Amino acid sequence: MGISLKGRNFITLKDYSPEEITYLLDLAAQKKKDKKNGKLGNSLKGKNIALIFEKPSTRTRCAFVVGARDEGGQPEYLGKDDIQLGHKESVEDTARVLGRMFDGIEFRGFKQKTVEDLAKYSGVPVWNGLTDEYHPTQILADLLTMREHFGYLKGLKFVFAGDGRNNMANSLMIGMTKMGVHFTIFAPKELWPEQRLVDLCRGYAEQYGSSVTISDQIECVEGADVIYTDVWASMGEEAKTAERVKLLRPYQVNAELMKKTGKETTIFLHCLPAVKGNEVTEEVFESPASLVFDEAENRMHTIKAVMVATLGEEDA
Repeated sequence: MGISLKGRNFITLKDYSPEEITYLLDLAAQKKKDKKNGKLGNSLKGKNIALIFEKPSTRTRCAFVVGARDEGGQPEYLGKDDIQLGHKESVEDTARVLGRMFDGIEFRGFKQKTVEDLAKYSGVPVWNGLTDEYHPTQILADLLTMREHFGYLKGLKFVFAGDGRNNMANSLMIGMTKMGVHFTIFAPKELWPEQRLVDLCRGYAEQYGSSVTISDQIECVEGADVIYTDVWASMGEEAKTAERVKLLRPYQVNAELMKKTGKETTIFLHCLPAVKGNEVTEEVFESPASLVFDEAENRMHTIKAVMVATLGEEDA
């Protein structure tokens, strides 16, 4: 295809063009097909991969571990109590040590600056498994799920309901506008995203034929092909749960909201884990419209694609 991502970091989708994102989705789709047919690769053979986790994880951890092993790589889990990252040893020094021992580094934690510094000082590809600001690997899984279901991306209408300034809303706004998907945030004014990011994504929208809408009116869900939500209090914000529940109750994804789209073909997505009864009802979560487990599986295929594209060698 003429696209090479070798040696690149994967920190935020701001750094990737629509063509590069499409390349990753195509590679993920191929790897998914291969795995279903019992064919695994060895493009990561001999590669040692550090998995740094300040925050716990189910999908991200399992996706990196299985994805690396499927391609012959050796993942090593490093929990927050396993290394001195930013405590007894600076991020810069830790990065330079790990970069001499590992071929690639995944980071899941709090500060975006930490993953950026790992990328700056380690000298090996660094992948963002989630920070307080961005969650780019999740967006690839969402895009792959949408493309599998609808057969295309450009021109779809996507609505994110809930906390409009969390890492998921931020990352979805970047990814959707770059891929030509009309993007709407349905959230109370107190939880609208930073204007600077909205302006940036409106620039992407203009360039790639999409749009950005921020609204607190339920009418904004009309015509939506995808309704997406996330927990009302992100990791580290548990103390705010009670006030968030009160504030966000009108933004719950329930049967009534799904009906408001006016389309019987609307799908429901969630990055998981879900707090059923808060951001989404059990009824919608378990409905035929819900593709959350396809989406969860696609975390592994897309993360595998990121590792193979940025670190892997051609399969022998």
